[in-house]
This record gives sequence, structure tokens and C-alpha cells, in this order.
Amino acid sequence: MARISLQHLQIVSTQIIKPSSPTPPNLNIHTLSLFDQLAPHTFVPLVFFFSHQGPGRSGTYYHTTVDKLELLRQSLSTTLSRYYPFAGRIKDKISIDCNDEGVTFVEAWLEGVTVSKILENPRSEIVEMLFVDGLQWKDSKMGSLLKVQITLFECGGLSIGVLLSHKLGDLATLVKFVQDWGLITRNNGFCEEETVNPLFFSADVFPHGDLPAMSGAVIEEGNFTCKRFVFEGSKIESLKNRISEKVQNPSRVEVVSALIYKAIISASRNNNNSQNQSTLLLQTLNLRKRVVPPLPETLVGSLVSFFPVGVDGEREVVELHELVGTMRKEMGEFCDRYAKKYRTKEWLELIKKRLNESREILSKNGNNQLVYRCSSGCNFPIYEVDFGWGVADWVTMPAFKMKNTVMMLDAKNGGGIEALISLQDGEMAAFQDNEELLAFASLNPSVN
Repeated sequence: MARISLQHLQIVSTQIIKPSSPTPPNLNIHTLSLFDQLAPHTFVPLVFFFSHQGPGRSGTYYHTTVDKLELLRQSLSTTLSRYYPFAGRIKDKISIDCNDEGVTFVEAWLEGVTVSKILENPRSEIVEMLFVDGLQWKDSKMGSLLKVQITLFECGGLSIGVLLSHKLGDLATLVKFVQDWGLITRNNGFCEEETVNPLFFSADVFPHGDLPAMSGAVIEEGNFTCKRFVFEGSKIESLKNRISEKVQNPSRVEVVSALIYKAIISASRNNNNSQNQSTLLLQTLNLRKRVVPPLPETLVGSLVSFFPVGVDGEREVVELHELVGTMRKEMGEFCDRYAKKYRTKEWLELIKKRLNESREILSKNGNNQLVYRCSSGCNFPIYEVDFGWGVADWVTMPAFKMKNTVMMLDAKNGGGIEALISLQDGEMAAFQDNEELLAFASLNPSVN
């Protein structure tokens, strides 16, 4: 496949799409929850690939695609009338001005590329072109809080790249929004209130009380290598069976994240020529499912927290089942001590305690601790998104340009998992040669 440069990407048009109906005055301010305030000023990115058979940019099929673009604009406008904060602007650290200024909508054309070639040979530099202005993982403080780029390919296929400010929502929110946008598109731009009903009361559940307004987490960028690893469903089952006698009913997310962490520990020790450096994995979790009583999946917000999985540098051998057991123990303790009590009267005291505990966790051992972050978007219905021409052939994220990060998403078929992993160059060189990892994962294979 010939190399593609940004010169091959043509921006056909850039528009601002506003809600189809104005936001009522009583809803013109959206208050951020404490967890929204703690979220970094970045975008949450997803890109959906849809392939089609037929002529490319010229001919009947192209005109059909143009009709789809117009329908996508109309349906996005209708969807924004339900997701009205998305069309607003950041007002201050604690609120969004729901002023209907609109969202960015870009139409682009990528020359010399077909969706089938992308699926056959996935390349991060092409994926990165499919987001507005290269803003994936960049600062989201200014401008529109939602940005969409529709990119057309020669085959008649297209991609839909979506960026949502992390201040407004997490991956669960973004997936639900795109699902609803697809539903409205299938309904020719019309929306019935009972079918699309996002909820915006997260600040009522998680108020910041007398705490000062939070500035949000800072994501450390730098020179890191990000690569895609795919774990097939059958191999994940083998991995689960391998430890099932020592861990009851391990989940696929548990075993894959534990295997990745084990390989990272080995790579970091190899790269730093040290057995004494502790490692810490911060695993994020969706609070909607963990608080008592649970919150609806349609609740908009960055409703995530994390629990730590530490490995002392003095431990020479780290067993997979031990890591899974530690993960379960730490998540259970976090849920029992905090998450299950977050909807009680003790909320403010609990969150103050948790914030202090988080600072202690991150500062433990000073510079003699390597910190990694792992997030899972598995079991989110990314392959149920349907705009009226079938589900996506591939859903992914762009390569991370941030330090020591793991992101897992469902593969399309067979219960597999795709993992985007960002490590220092030296660590990545050792990580990608890890024999135990490669027994269960493939480095950037074609999309099945």
C-alpha cells in the first residue's frame, strides 16, 4: 500500500451544525459533576469505518453518499436538540454554557484509499487523519465540544470520526450519543422523545459541595510508541482456562489486562535494568454500574474512577493468576469503601478521603514507581451503531500520544479484544517481543 500523506486528505467543507430547536432558557447552564471537573481537558475519540461496493467519488454511488451526508447533518442537528450541552461552550471550571453555538462538522475526501485496504493493513497514520484538525488527545478547552469528520473513500465507503470533550462525557457517553445519532438517522432525521432520552443530572448525584473547583487531570505527553495488539476470542478462552483453577470465572477483560500488565512489568524491568522498581496500574471503571443503586447508562458525564494494582519491585516472579486476584481484590475494596457509598449523605467526606488517598497512591515511593493507566471500553455496544446502512466494519481509536496508556475495545467478531498500548520506545521493544504475550496476541493484524 502506497504511503499516504496529509496532502492526500482534502477538506471538502467545514460547517457548524446547531440544534434543530433552541435550548429552553431554564436549561442554558449545565453544571459539571465533580467527576466531570476531574476529567482532563482532552477529547474522547472514536472512528467508525463503513465499507460499500460500487463506484467511487464519481457516478451514481457518490451522489447516494452525498445524500447520506445531508441526512447525517440533519440528524445530527436533531440529535443535538436532545444532547443540548454538546452544542454549548465551556463557561468555567464548573459549568457549560448551553448557548447552541453548535458543533464542528467536516466533510473530507481521502484520495487513493479504500476501506478494504485499511482493514487489510491498519495503519495509525491513516486513522489519525480521520479526526477534525488532528485534535485527538489535544486540549478541548476552546471551541466546540463535539467535532465530527465524515471522510469519503474511493470505494464509496466512509468513516465517521467523532471527538467529544472529556468534560462532557466518557466513552460510555460518546457511544450512547453515536447510537442515538444512528437511530435518528435511520428514522430520516426524526426523533421520538421516549427513544432518545439522555439524562443530565450527574451534578446532582456527584456535587462538588464545599470543595474548590477542580482544574482537571493533566495527561502527560511525550515521545511514546503506540501499537495495536489483538487478542482473538478463542485465545482469550484458552487464557481464562489456564488460570480458572486458581481464579473463579475470570473475565476476558481481567485476563487480558493482567497479561498486558505482566508483559509491561517484564519490559520495564528489562528496559531499566532494575528489579527494584515498583509498578502501579491504575484501572479505570465505569461508576454507573458500581454505585448503589446503579445509575442509568443514559446518564451523561465522565463518570469514571480508578483503582490501583501495585506490584512491588522486590517480587522477582509475577504470576498471571496473582495479578487477576489482586485486580479483583483492589476493585472490590474500592467499591466497598467508596463507590457503593457515593450516593449516601457521606458523599463529600468520602470523596475528600478518596482524593487524598489518590495523591498518596501516586506519590508512593517517589520516583521509584512506574505508573501505567488501563481503560476498557469492552462490552460497550460499538458494533451495534447503525446509521441505516449496517453496522461498522471496524471501530477504533487513534494512536495514543500520552504516557504509559492501555486502552481496550471489543474486536468485531468472536469475543476478541483490541488493545492500543503506549509505552516508551525501549519498553515497547521488549514488550512486543514478549513470548507469553505473543502466544495470545497478534501485533496489528488485519481486521477480520
